[in-house]
Formats: sequence, C-alpha cells, structure tokens
Amino acid sequence: MVHHIEAYHDSVLRVKLQNECTDGDISYVHVVIESDEEISFPQVQLAWHYPAVNIQAYWHPGSFRNKSLGVDWSKGFSSKGTVVAPVGCFLSSDGRNRLAIAYSNAIETVNFHMGIREEDGTIRCQITLFSEPSKPMKRYEGTIRIDQRDIPFEQAIQAISYWYESMDAYRPCMIPKAATFPMYSTWYSFHQELVDKEIEQQCRMAKEIGCDTVIVDDGWQTTDNQRGYAYCGDWEVAHQKIGNMKAHVQKVQAMGMKYILWYSMPFIGLHSKAWDTYKDKLLGYREHLQAGVLDPRYPEVREYLISTYETALNEWGVDGFKLDFIDEFDLNKANDKALEKDGRRDFDSVQEAVECLLEGIFARLHARKADVMIEFRQKYIGPFMRRFGNIFRVADCPNDAVTNRVGTIDLRLFSGNTAVHSDMLMWSPEDTVENAALQLINVLFAVPQLSMRFEKLPPEHIEMTKFWLKFWRENRDVLLFGELRAEAPELLYPNVQARNSSKVVMAVFGSPYVKVVEPGNKKLFIMNGTLHQELVLDVDRELPNRVVEIYDCCGNLVSMAPLAVQKVPHRLKVKPSGLAILTCLK
Repeated sequence: MVHHIEAYHDSVLRVKLQNECTDGDISYVHVVIESDEEISFPQVQLAWHYPAVNIQAYWHPGSFRNKSLGVDWSKGFSSKGTVVAPVGCFLSSDGRNRLAIAYSNAIETVNFHMGIREEDGTIRCQITLFSEPSKPMKRYEGTIRIDQRDIPFEQAIQAISYWYESMDAYRPCMIPKAATFPMYSTWYSFHQELVDKEIEQQCRMAKEIGCDTVIVDDGWQTTDNQRGYAYCGDWEVAHQKIGNMKAHVQKVQAMGMKYILWYSMPFIGLHSKAWDTYKDKLLGYREHLQAGVLDPRYPEVREYLISTYETALNEWGVDGFKLDFIDEFDLNKANDKALEKDGRRDFDSVQEAVECLLEGIFARLHARKADVMIEFRQKYIGPFMRRFGNIFRVADCPNDAVTNRVGTIDLRLFSGNTAVHSDMLMWSPEDTVENAALQLINVLFAVPQLSMRFEKLPPEHIEMTKFWLKFWRENRDVLLFGELRAEAPELLYPNVQARNSSKVVMAVFGSPYVKVVEPGNKKLFIMNGTLHQELVLDVDRELPNRVVEIYDCCGNLVSMAPLAVQKVPHRLKVKPSGLAILTCLK
C-alpha cells in the first residue's frame, strides 16, 4: 500500500489530493492546486513513504550507469519538457517492478526526490512542483501514476510511456523509415575540420559498409576549428569547406544516402553577424563558449530559428536536422536581465516558449517534407520531445561500449516507437578486431551510428563492421521491433534479448552464462559480447534437432554441427565477439 500523501506548501494555496481511480495495482492520484488570486505559485511538495521491501535498484530516464537507490537527503533529479521526464521505477534484484511512479506534467519543471529514509527503512517519495517561477494562474492540475504491479520492470516502464502517449500533449510524431537504419556521423571522425570531398569519400565507404544516412556535424558553418560556439548563429556555409552546399548534398543523395545537418539550436556566437540583433534577447551568456543562449520567449527569436531550418530544407534539400543543446533553454541558468519583465516577450514561461518554438519548427518542416528526420540526444528525450523528434540518440560516450549499451537500452525502454540510436561508434585502429567488435555488439538493440575514418581502419575491422551491420539489417525486425528484455539494470544490463514470433536474439556482456527461456522452434541467435572463448547455454528444456553455426567476429564460419542432445547446460565454443546461431532442423 502507498502511504498517505502529504502536501507541503505556502498557506496561500489550497491543495486537494484525490484518489482518482485504481486499475488493479495502479493508482492515479489527482492533484488540484488553487489560489484566490492569479499568482506565480510557490513550491509545493507532495510526499509519501513506501516500505523498502525487496527493492535493490532504482531506474529513471537520466540514471545512466547509476541505478543505485540513493538516500532521501540527496538532491534527486529535475525534469521538464527538454530534460528527461518525471518518472522513476524501483525494482527487485530479479528484475520485478516494485514501485513505478510518473507525473503527468512532463513539460514544466518537476523535481523527483526519491531515496531510502534511514530512520525507518522506507523509501521517501517526494515530488516538488514549481521549483522555478510559474506563470501567474489561479488553478493547476496534475496526476501521479503509481504502479505497484509485480511485473517485469521493463513492462512497468513501457506502460508509463504508453500512458504519456495517450495524452494529447505527448502524441509522438511520425517515424520515417530512414530514421531506423544505420547512419554515419562526421563528428568523431572530422570534428570541425570538414571538407566536402572528404565527406563524400566517407559517405561512399559508409554506404558500402551498411549506412544509409550521413549526419554532417559541427564545422560546416565556420572556419574556426577551436570547437567553440563563438561563430554560431548565422548558419551560412563556410565555402572554404563546402564550396556548394546544394550540389554537395545532391552528390551524397545520389549515392543512396540521406543527408542530416547539425545546428546548435540555442547558441548565438559573440562573433556572429547576428549577435548585434539578438544580444539583448538572451537567457544568458556562456563565457567559456563565447556564445549567448537565445531567449525563445521573444517571437522574433523563434521565427529566426524556424526560418533558418526552413531555408536549409528549401535551398539545400537536406533530409533532416540534428538539433543540439535544447536543454540549454533553462531559466535556472538565466541572467538577471532575463528574469526581469519585458513587454516584448509573448511568454512568461520558457518551457511554454520552447513548446511553441518546437511546434513551429516541426509544423513548417513537416509541411515541406513529410518524412523529415529530427534528431535529439540525451537528456532531451522524454515524452514531450517525442512530439517533435523521431530520433533519440545516446549522449556522447566515445569508445565507451558499456555506457553506449546502457544508454541505448534505457532509451529503448521508455521511447516507444521513436528510433533510438547509439552514440557514434569510434575506436582505435590499433585495437584488436575483437575489441572493436564489442563497440557494435553492445548497441545492436538500437540503430547504430558510426564515426570513423574508414580508410584508416585495418581490413579486418572493415570486414567486422560489414558483418555486424549485415547481421543487424537481416535481423532488424526483431532487434528494433521485437519484445525487449534487459536484465539487471543495476549491473548495466549484462544480458539483453529481443524476440518475435520466429526469432530470439540474445547478447551476453558480463558472464558467458546464457539463460534461454521458452525458445520453442524459434531461430536462436546468441552474441558473445565478452572476450571469453566459450558460452555456457542453459535452457529450460532440451533443444533436440538443432544445428549450431559458430561465426567469429568478422563473420567467418568456424564450425557447423548438430547440437548434442544432452543434459543442459551446453558448452559452446564461441570466440570473443563471435556469434552462435541455433536453427531447428526440418
């Protein structure tokens, strides 16, 4: 049972909490906050306690590699439309949901403050509203969803995602087919040192390897290669790098590749031509970046940004946009001037202004190109952002396969049908091919992005990459769209699997032990995401009439033989980063 929810607030407010309805072990607590006068509401805290029984981990959309329970005196995390979501799930060590909590308002700032209370061994659950100034109002409503069902934690998280989808404020946008195929990015491979002919060369190789889209990142708009943002804001092509953008885009598209272009959405550089126009319409200035953060509460700021992307679509014929740093639209980081009243603004709330901005961007781009792709990356990946973006990417984690795995699985669990992409893959050309293969295997339950200079890779690295992208494409139906299970988030998902009516694809990343439940007659793929030389296969029944194919990490067939009918477990000699395929004999 959820204990009684207490509300802590300023006395000028009236707070009513009503148990709206109960659906099995799911409760909905309706929150109504009222004032006699139209005011900016002060903070309101909603708190209750829950017994910490059989709870060993805590998942939330921004938890990344830290799935620890935490303590009730910690800061918790804040969410808003452009930063994660007000969602948390406490689970047991066997992956069962114990308590999944979500709050209906995923647009305005909400603080989730959940952790162990030392005094009595309970979890103190606290949701704080209005931690930053609200627009003046007399009435506010919201709903707390509390799920105590004994179900797999993945299902509890996915159910929250479906709950948001059912609300008009969070209807996801369409997902172009192209968004669900591998992509090549220029960021790690070029950084800002872009040259059109070199981009085209990489695109030809990327297409041959198995990528269908290029994302041209930072650098196309400036000759300054210091990795700052002092020259952002004009969004004119640096012709020393790309002589003719339209012709360049068409050359890439003629290869069968889509073309996505990067923009740092909120930044206006100190040395841009647009600086003088917008320097007094900023939320703040970032000295270390030599750039200001545009204030979207000004209608002319919104129109400037929208028309910038619309122009790129119309004049250059690009297929999509990577819109970066959206979480920088943050009133908590604003300077004093941005906190003062200004009659030129048509919004008081930054989040409402961002919503208006994103609505304008998506509507005008979608009207021009129905299948336009828009990429956002962690942390701007919640239900609100699904209205405007059809690609969610893992935050930057170069050469870090484990963080990439955790990021892709976290996103897959909470993002519905939005295309989830890995961070761009890169590794040292001097590394072993088995180690390089781990970069791919760790992200195959999402859409891989790559960012390597392919001509610098050894031939075996190229063959390995081709093999795993070919495997991904052949099994995309189950890897992206099958039922996803991911064990032990607190241990960074050491076992992941996806299944549909005909296939089961499994991957192990820690121990070489593989537990298979109810394989039936389905074709079984087991990826060895370890450097062990053997996999130990344990099944809940014998697997007669199966042939086993073993491949190394480059796709070379190592062995093929019937699976010995014996007592489990089976011991399969699978090389590091290799693959075992078990097929029923007809």
